[in-house]
Amino acid sequence: MASDALKRARAKMTDAGVDPVAVDVFAHYFRLLEHGETGMIPESAIEPLDMEALADVSVDDDAAAEAIATTAVIKLNGGLGTSMGMDRAKSLLCVRRGLSFLDIIARQVLDMRKRYDARLPLIFMNSFRTSADTMAALARYEDLPVEGLPLEFLQNKEPKLLAKDLSPVLWPKDPDLEWCPPGHGDLYTAMLGTGLIDLLLEQGYTRVFVSNSDNLGAVPDARVAGWFAGTGAPFAIEAVRRTASDRKGGHFARRANDGRIVLRESAQTLDADKASLADLDRHKYTSTNNLWFDLAAMKQTLVAREGVLGLPLIRNTKTVDPADPTSPEVIQIETAMGAAIEVFEDARTIEVGRDRFVPVKTTDDLLVLRSDIYDLGSDFVLDQASEQVPLISLDPKVYRSVREFDKRFPEGAPSLREATSLTVEGDWTFQHGVKVEGDVTLAKQSSAQRIAAGTVLA
Repeated sequence: MASDALKRARAKMTDAGVDPVAVDVFAHYFRLLEHGETGMIPESAIEPLDMEALADVSVDDDAAAEAIATTAVIKLNGGLGTSMGMDRAKSLLCVRRGLSFLDIIARQVLDMRKRYDARLPLIFMNSFRTSADTMAALARYEDLPVEGLPLEFLQNKEPKLLAKDLSPVLWPKDPDLEWCPPGHGDLYTAMLGTGLIDLLLEQGYTRVFVSNSDNLGAVPDARVAGWFAGTGAPFAIEAVRRTASDRKGGHFARRANDGRIVLRESAQTLDADKASLADLDRHKYTSTNNLWFDLAAMKQTLVAREGVLGLPLIRNTKTVDPADPTSPEVIQIETAMGAAIEVFEDARTIEVGRDRFVPVKTTDDLLVLRSDIYDLGSDFVLDQASEQVPLISLDPKVYRSVREFDKRFPEGAPSLREATSLTVEGDWTFQHGVKVEGDVTLAKQSSAQRIAAGTVLA
């Protein structure tokens, strides 16, 4: 029975030393799952959302500097990059000039500290799978830790549940695979349980900027900090205009019954509403997952709700071993941190430039990041060097894993500054100095192909 399954899941978490608040939060979502909650948000329950743009907002330089001085930076760093064939922290992946995501993030923050004469602490939310590698890689940056504050805190973990009866799965071949992170919505629970919220408040910080470690566009911008401080809002998320590449992704909307802003993820969209999800004219904005929140307001809300913020449930169905599709089907209970926007009555959104949203979720994205589309300045901030970012589609059967991807681009990415799109079907290896112009499609051939050095594809 499911109630017995919950008891076993709770006992397993307690035995593993999981924070009691996190266990209670898990139990809350387990009961929702047990009673058939899907977390779905029907199109009939929402309305399109418009918002102001950062480009149209006036922020005083002194106010911006003051706001960034009382801001702490958190990077979500729990992902292993399994969708790209990796088995360690994705942020260790080399992306530019021999530097990893972690290298560039650290250098961005160190540069900003000098520019604004601010402490600007950088803290990573690691998972039990990424902590050791991440901390080892950051050890070279001796000036990175801020006195009195940790450089990391750990995301909680929870048991994967067998889809057939919701009991915690057992997988003796690799017991680590019995566990999963609870989605990045666990940010708030983990900050409360580890005491990080209190620690930051005690040291005079008033707000937090949070973003994904695989998004190098997400620098802790002083202008955005100044805008957020000036609104007096408890919570805000940066948004960008959706493009063709975002048709299947989440979007912002306004809930019809109470007017609150919601973030509807693709996993929360009914099949019957997929056309509305893909309608870029109706739902214009997607989340960057760059968010800002007021520390005092967050603590007050968490305490009032006994640690359960009440984010919408995301029911994620997978196999216990992601690399083995024949392994048992499991359910992972997840929440999205951006969904907290609906918890706060006066929450805000703001449209920012696409330069603040450069996520790397696939090797398609990695090719763009490694190409000449972006320059990396002395401040280690990405500068988009072309008018548009081309749409890249690499054959997933060949290029999905980073290892195989690297084999096909042994001397780096081709020039993409004059490209509109690049579609690669089949197995093609790019030699040095290849240039792509306009829309290019490489059709699948009967055998692997090479593109000679200096070739212009148009």
